[in-house]
Amino acid sequence: MKIETITLSNGVEMPVIGLGVYKSGEQTYDAVRRALELGYRHIDTAAFYGNEADVGRAVRDSGIPREEIFVTTKLWNDDQRAGAQQAAFEKSLQNLDLGYIDLYLVHWPVPGKYTETWKYMQSFYDSGKVRAIGVSNFLAHHLEDIFLLGGVTPMVDQFECHPACARPALRGYCRSRSMVPVAWSPLARGRYFDDERIREIAERHKKTPAQVILRWDYQHGVVTIPKTVNPERMTENADIFDFSLTDDEMALLDWMDKNDMHGDPDNFDF
Repeated sequence: MKIETITLSNGVEMPVIGLGVYKSGEQTYDAVRRALELGYRHIDTAAFYGNEADVGRAVRDSGIPREEIFVTTKLWNDDQRAGAQQAAFEKSLQNLDLGYIDLYLVHWPVPGKYTETWKYMQSFYDSGKVRAIGVSNFLAHHLEDIFLLGGVTPMVDQFECHPACARPALRGYCRSRSMVPVAWSPLARGRYFDDERIREIAERHKKTPAQVILRWDYQHGVVTIPKTVNPERMTENADIFDFSLTDDEMALLDWMDKNDMHGDPDNFDF
């Protein structure tokens, strides 16, 4: 299995499909090992998930050269307070035990704290222990605050994105600022697999609803990190490079957008 890559603004290559491990629990190690065996080279975790150590151990045990695997983790909300950012970063480095982090993200834009946190993120990047930095769940107005700081700017914004929560304005903003959008929950936990429009497109291409949705993201320039512990689903999710959605099919899926958002950054319980 060969998964394509996209180039971040600083020249770092990131695979366009990764394995998400949110709530993978005790199955994290086995899921990551299996994904790597299947050809995945991008694993997305976070301090909040509580499984950084399992991800790191699976990567080390895989026998695959470290430089071939792209690992993302994130700084949690509780650590966006004076002095805590540095300790949280060091703890993630220790938990992963991989020498460096490929992509480090601010998990949420905690009001009154995220700009100060971004200053720490820039220092982590300057240290050479992180290959790229970015944000998660940031909207355009949060990002504007970051850009006003100057210095190193986010290379990635990770946010909820699928046909029913398409986020066209935010995707466009990312493109205008040379940021790569990454979709968490790209399959909306399967809520739209039975949608007639998706099923008809899937049948036409002899693909599954999941593959159609992930292809929609891909053709919009969005990296995806679908979560699964099932090896068959892992293979299915990465098998999207041998077909293309037509302009009409893309438009039909675009019209599904109803802002079905399950993580609104402006109304999050911080």
